Amino acid sequence: MLRRHALTLATALLAGTFAVGPAAAQDKPVLAFVTNAAADFWTIGRAGVMQAGEELDGYTTEMHIVSEATAAEQRRIIDDLLTRGVAGITVSVIDPANSRDLLNRAASQAVLFTSDSDAADTDRMLYVGTDNVAAGEQAGELIKQALPDGGKIMLFVGTMGAANAQERVEGIKKVLEGGNIEIVDIRTDEVDFARAKRNVEDTLTTYPDIDGLVGLWSYNTPQIVEAVKAAGKDGQVKIIGFDEDPVTLRGIADGIVEATVVQQPYEFGYQSMMLMARVLDGDTSFIPEDGLMIIPTKVIDKSNVDEFRQEMQKLLAQ
Repeated sequence: MLRRHALTLATALLAGTFAVGPAAAQDKPVLAFVTNAAADFWTIGRAGVMQAGEELDGYTTEMHIVSEATAAEQRRIIDDLLTRGVAGITVSVIDPANSRDLLNRAASQAVLFTSDSDAADTDRMLYVGTDNVAAGEQAGELIKQALPDGGKIMLFVGTMGAANAQERVEGIKKVLEGGNIEIVDIRTDEVDFARAKRNVEDTLTTYPDIDGLVGLWSYNTPQIVEAVKAAGKDGQVKIIGFDEDPVTLRGIADGIVEATVVQQPYEFGYQSMMLMARVLDGDTSFIPEDGLMIIPTKVIDKSNVDEFRQEMQKLLAQ
């Protein structure tokens, strides 16, 4: 993995397109990143795209944030990008099974990478992101640590159609297999934050003896925290999450959340732009045989949350 670069933060996450580079640079080849949701997680990813745009004199970089987390919305954006003749596209794929033809068409017209959520059964050239099975295994170990005597847990995620959701669940189940922790169910919300919170509220009502709640996407854990606090059950139910949402980190500091598995969305944005440019410049030597460039994850818990929050504040202030 290339070294981490200084980060310039957009002050807000707005649905739509964010282009980096001089206004007169429309004749430059365009490199685009298409997200799978409009979540704070992608604020950090956008910063990486921005930094790459500042460093790549010969290219313009863009971030496209879906207005709704559907395969149809991703198709609309990608179709538009292909019509414009962009040179490279990186996409966090919402529904790989139903997007194969679209992605293969994109790969025939532009350099195609995936990031965050893969579509391995396509013609994409490279996946830049987390090993989500391994990340799920990390979460599984955290669940076991939080519930040494066993218990029942519920998982929450946007959609089980996405590869990263499937792989994280696979990793969790692998670690918990044969033990005394039962996954009651997996509740999906289609990236509807209100529905995500209702899913937690319904779980707490339907399963008053639930022992653990696990948020698999960045916004799920904050919704779990809010619902648990509203129910007066903070400290009674163990919470494990993913990613570095401020509510999640504050929950860890306050003892409400046990731990979270954090990714590096900045690197997703930065590396994908820089590496697509290398391909377009004629260099594919960095692409591994398996087509995977894994960005490592890290566990944040009570022991290191303060340090991590300070690191994030410094990065976001630059």
